[in-house]
Amino acid sequence: MNARTDTAVLQTAEHHLSNTHLDALEEETIFILREVAGAFERPALLFSGGKDSLIMLKCAEKAFGAGRIPYPLLMIDTGHNFPEVTDFRDQRAKELGAELIVRSVEDSMKRGTVRLSHPGESRNVHQSVTLLEAIEEFRFDALIGGARRDEEKARAKERIFSHRDSFGQWQPKAQRPELWTLFNTRLQPGEHFRVFPISNWTELDVWQYIARENIGLPSIYYTHKRPVVDRRGLLMPVTELTPPREGETVEVRDVRFRTVGDITCTAPVASLAATPDDIVIETLAAEVSERGATRMDDKTSDASMEKRKKDGYF
Repeated sequence: MNARTDTAVLQTAEHHLSNTHLDALEEETIFILREVAGAFERPALLFSGGKDSLIMLKCAEKAFGAGRIPYPLLMIDTGHNFPEVTDFRDQRAKELGAELIVRSVEDSMKRGTVRLSHPGESRNVHQSVTLLEAIEEFRFDALIGGARRDEEKARAKERIFSHRDSFGQWQPKAQRPELWTLFNTRLQPGEHFRVFPISNWTELDVWQYIARENIGLPSIYYTHKRPVVDRRGLLMPVTELTPPREGETVEVRDVRFRTVGDITCTAPVASLAATPDDIVIETLAAEVSERGATRMDDKTSDASMEKRKKDGYF
């Protein structure tokens, strides 16, 4: 089958692709968001301005109403985030009348709680420290995150209500059962939960929902021209933070981001997809998860994400 035939087949599949299952996913997410509001005293919704957190924000708006979301939005900023994303984050929070709390890895560095091994080290992994500091500062007892089980092996092990001990650590072998959608939310002093309302969504579900609900996204999720270099099989963006290395050739390519994060470890993919429907077609043909295809920090080892989660990562 040639490329033209492949495209025609995918477009036909997309045309006949049902999205009725999105109603059940949305209903589950809204139920979980309301459970958090009812079960915890000081919850917060982790909000980066990325597509998954925007999905949760849309469901929260449906659950409670615009201007009535009962918990603040929390962003842990590395200082190396894409400006298109942080600008969109601020705009969306303002539109909804939601409280936005931003805590920075740079502030942790000034306090001495985060120390980089060298100036060019990615700050992504150090978000764990800043996050745990924010939990202590505001005494959060539940943090709502946008992780999905299809993204990565360690996330596939995660419960929807994920218990964290007094050190903020995740113990994968000591998770609580979640039979019949019954959640054990009991906590000891100093403990908290990470809650993942879109655990059962896939990347395809996300883009179908974005298309159905006409959800606005930062522009870098869609095709645009950007200078990149090929590094370890990834198209790394060329920026002041990520300059080309010796021997690398800079090319201007048509790309988009499947996921967004710290500039130093987030790569785009080659794409001409300009709309959510275009991306649905691309996602149908994708053979690698979005993190596997775009995140440099997940390529260090098969267990890299699990180790970070045990240390308090999202």
